[in-house]
Amino acid sequence: MARFTTGDPIPWFTLPSTSNASYHFDTVGGHRVVLFFFGSSRVPRSARLVQEFCQYQAQFAAFNIPFFGVSIDPDDVHLKDAIEYPTYCKFLWDFNQEISQRFGVCELDQEAVYYTPTVFVLDRNLRVLQVFPVEDPQGDEFVDRVMAFLQQLPEFDPPCMAARQAPILTIPHAVDRSLCQRLIDHYEFTGGEESGFMREVEGKTVAILDENFKKRRDVLIRDTALLEQINTFVLRRISPEIKKAFQFEITRFERHVVACYEAHNQGFFNRHRDNTTRGTAHRRFAMTLNLNTGYEGGCLWFPEYGTQLYRPDVGEAIIFSCSLLHEVTPVTQGRRFALLSFFYDDEDAKLREQNRKYLASTVKSTPAPPPDPAPTHTSDVML
Repeated sequence: MARFTTGDPIPWFTLPSTSNASYHFDTVGGHRVVLFFFGSSRVPRSARLVQEFCQYQAQFAAFNIPFFGVSIDPDDVHLKDAIEYPTYCKFLWDFNQEISQRFGVCELDQEAVYYTPTVFVLDRNLRVLQVFPVEDPQGDEFVDRVMAFLQQLPEFDPPCMAARQAPILTIPHAVDRSLCQRLIDHYEFTGGEESGFMREVEGKTVAILDENFKKRRDVLIRDTALLEQINTFVLRRISPEIKKAFQFEITRFERHVVACYEAHNQGFFNRHRDNTTRGTAHRRFAMTLNLNTGYEGGCLWFPEYGTQLYRPDVGEAIIFSCSLLHEVTPVTQGRRFALLSFFYDDEDAKLREQNRKYLASTVKSTPAPPPDPAPTHTSDVML
């Protein structure tokens, strides 16, 4: 069974190919890609599918989508003779089966090799858009289904001059839509509590409740099954992107909360930074992950970097430095649900532990506290 699903970044690898002896697959980034692990053309079904894909070389060129076939059979080197568009058709030689095993399409035992021919369609950031396992014995219409999927993909915008924007990272499909709905359901079942923010008061980091500055309700995720699901996605899809974009490896999270901004009270969060107190200085990156659409307002804004407003799609995450000034604009219709987290590493955890003495044990309210305020910080947790 394929190890990667929609939204997962694939591992970078280097293999001999029909174009050079050491093809670095990450260099194809910026293109959508068809990656076909077919095993061996000595298998009639695989041979037929490879032949059919090769007949579409002109179409791959028209789509600007390179096709890569991956073989574990040294006898398949003859397939180079089928290449007519070398930019858009290449074969990769995985003769020791290492890469096929990493993708979960090849299993070995002492007597046999079990191979599941599979197509991975990748986005321009080498994340999985769709997986097509060859499941039926004949593979009838398999290539047509893959080509139909490529046909319906939206065209990229033409090159243009860059607009000024905040130094943020967006990650589509960071979590599955089904988990987004489960998190909303968890909020509805549990019921949110008024959410505060941290402020330095007389040398202490104090949780403040002030609806003139912030109107939001939160549910702190304590359910172990939900936490495990969230952290699985963080490790598979979010951590690798943070490491690539910011050269920082997250190892810990402060907490995961489901937050809700509501139109009935114009839910918002005024301009702030997330790491300006001693009790929050350990925070490196913040995550806002949208759980729903169907609302108006509620955009994320980084006013130091321009007027662009950010509204991620369902399951899409925005990652940004906790040092950036940001705000959430008022929700004017409906409700906006989001999964919110802070990430840091082991060295930052030491700083957090040192600064625990500066955390106040009480919540200050302006003008008056609501009943049973929600916790605003939790214990240090490793990913």
